[in-house]
Amino acid sequence: MVLARLTDIELRKWIKAGVPVVKSDGGGLYFTMSANQARDKAGSWIVRYRFDGKGRELTLGRYPDLSLAVARGLATEARAKIQQGTDVAREKQQTRITRAAAKSFRELATDYMEKNFPRLSESTIKQRRRYIDGPIAKHLGAIPAREVTTADVVALLESVGAKSANVAEMVLSAVSEIFKHGMARHVVAANPCSGISVAAICGRPAPRRLRLKLTEAELRALLPALPFIGTENTLAVKLLLVTCTRIGELTRAEWKDVSLKQAEWFIPDENSKSGKGFTIPLPPCAVAWLQELQALACGSRYVLPARQQRHKRAGEERHFEQRTMNAMLHKLCDHLGDTVRRFTPHDLRSTARSHLAALGVPVLIAERCLNHALGGLVAVYDQHDYLTERRAALELWAAFLQACEEGREWLPPGGKVVPLRGRAA
Repeated sequence: MVLARLTDIELRKWIKAGVPVVKSDGGGLYFTMSANQARDKAGSWIVRYRFDGKGRELTLGRYPDLSLAVARGLATEARAKIQQGTDVAREKQQTRITRAAAKSFRELATDYMEKNFPRLSESTIKQRRRYIDGPIAKHLGAIPAREVTTADVVALLESVGAKSANVAEMVLSAVSEIFKHGMARHVVAANPCSGISVAAICGRPAPRRLRLKLTEAELRALLPALPFIGTENTLAVKLLLVTCTRIGELTRAEWKDVSLKQAEWFIPDENSKSGKGFTIPLPPCAVAWLQELQALACGSRYVLPARQQRHKRAGEERHFEQRTMNAMLHKLCDHLGDTVRRFTPHDLRSTARSHLAALGVPVLIAERCLNHALGGLVAVYDQHDYLTERRAALELWAAFLQACEEGREWLPPGGKVVPLRGRAA
């Protein structure tokens, strides 16, 4: 006999009290409210039963979404199925798995992006989203995730690999990560990317272009010629060189993160490739260059505003684009001819890193100047930011660059190279 012990008045009283409870309505139907549910003013309906000698539990739904009357009706249906030999909790689980298995690959990819992208850097997110929303969605998006085969993935890689084996590698990596996510969520049973080799499908990718280090002779030719590409571009190139920053960090820089008085520029988490904010000490020449840029920014919040946006409302402002800098550097290299090899904005970082070593800056300080992650035990135990040491290193580097620009012979302070000593934390 099923006893109807609970009342709507009691349920509302318990919800209002906000205290965890477990109450039986009879016949295996229970009203439960955990501490978290109590804060949310909600509860759950649960049917407890035994199947093959083992205790089992079926969650019917939330209260007040499911009223007492509805819960009793669902509990009656569940008891009838149990008496006929159906494990209702297992049946519900199988239904959930079946529904998940019906997800399209596009739905699985969307779930992957929602769950995983917050942990990735902005540059990785931008690149991976481009491939997922582009060729991956085009080839696999409409197929149920569980029905995607190795042959489907190979066909996708053959399509993108016809243009670039490097892109095929990145596409394979993205698809594989989505399927790993799907396996963890029990949406798919296996990863069809396992055992696939891009080299076997597309041939080996072209070797990556090695980073370029501009020599002292090239810097002496380059720096005096920078005005050819305009004042703002000139100042941007100089800042990239002297601060050792990435082009994206400079183009997205805002004045609120620059302190000319303290001679510091803070790169916030969202602009840093590592995802962790970083303070850059500014040599005096860099402060002077930023002062020039501030006058040219016409009140924009960006250090380098997009020129065509400069006079629009603040809400519509855009920052300087990297491709614009790339175009300016190509133009400059054409102008310089054979005196300077063609280089990219990122080559300015490798140039700075190489010359820092040549100037006697210790490896640890030079790596921190570029905001490179320090691996192993150093990363774990050494939490010192080396701001003072980095400031000295960048001022030394700035002095060298100014000597190159002005055509003076470089003579380090004291007449000889004196390595900078990093202090312990």
